[in-house]
Amino acid sequence: MTTPELRASDYDFALPPDRIAQHPARPRDAARLLHVMRDAVADRVVRDLPSLLRKGDVLVANDTRVIPAQLAARRGAARISITLDRPRADGAWHALARNARRLRPGDTLRFDGAEDLVATVRERDADGGVALDFNLHDHAFTEALHRAGALALPPYIARSAGPSIEDAADYQTVFARAEGAVAAPTAGLHFTPSLLAALDDAGILRVTVTLHVGAGTFLPMRHDDVSQHRIHSERGEVTPQAAAAINAARTNGGRIVAVGTTSLRLLETAADDAGRIRPFAGDTDLFILPGHAFRSADLLMTNFHLPRSTLFMLVCAFAGTERMRAAYAHAIENGYRFYSYGDATLLERA
Repeated sequence: MTTPELRASDYDFALPPDRIAQHPARPRDAARLLHVMRDAVADRVVRDLPSLLRKGDVLVANDTRVIPAQLAARRGAARISITLDRPRADGAWHALARNARRLRPGDTLRFDGAEDLVATVRERDADGGVALDFNLHDHAFTEALHRAGALALPPYIARSAGPSIEDAADYQTVFARAEGAVAAPTAGLHFTPSLLAALDDAGILRVTVTLHVGAGTFLPMRHDDVSQHRIHSERGEVTPQAAAAINAARTNGGRIVAVGTTSLRLLETAADDAGRIRPFAGDTDLFILPGHAFRSADLLMTNFHLPRSTLFMLVCAFAGTERMRAAYAHAIENGYRFYSYGDATLLERA
């Protein structure tokens, strides 16, 4: 959905640079949680979550696992930086390539750190993307990536020497299972085994879905006219078992609590007009903007997002623009930490 009247500048706000978290809270569930209700906000911590939900509610989390997607490639003597973006249905990988103009279909790439890993350029698109066919697959491909690749940390997390050993653990959620994400579904970073146990004890149900977060999540909006922005597609899956569990919880009076914007986008993609979740496997490029009619989640747990970003627009769509402006102003005034390693919000749907 795109609306020509929307302007990125209308979703701008001033954020002091020192509010951008460079490391996560320790333990993870000690992060602060801003509860944004329909008529008030409350300052909590993530480990309060069981008391903020009700027995029979269902948490829907993204179980994608972050891969080391940043690769140093060679085409002959030419050096080319590759960031894997998403797996395609045809078996190729879409990737972003620095110096992509040097690449042509049929070119062969080799990778530092894994001489057995080879990719052939299948095609190149106009915006710096390429489709790559790798010679290795499944476990052999994953093992080669772990030898050759590095985490593609967000550009606002400063690491002069590259991602650290701590980042390898910090930038992975407790739900992580299905390998394929370039970026972490960051709302899930706040969960710990002890928090999951407390949620279980409170009768909160838990379901996972899979959306492989692509490199496009880091790309800024280049146009003030929101209708000119294109959301990169990402591969996702809602299994029949997950869909049935979510629908059963709602039928029994429970609320659907999306853990992260990725889970919410996938749920909205899979929901029918009546709000029932259907099994889904495929790509989604759903762009959620103010005016979107939500059919799935009742609450959204998510981190604090960038000014002028599609994700700030999404939370404004979910909870109301003026409410989110006020909530973010409260967060900035009260020292909340922003972005991937920062604090969280729990939003009630407008």
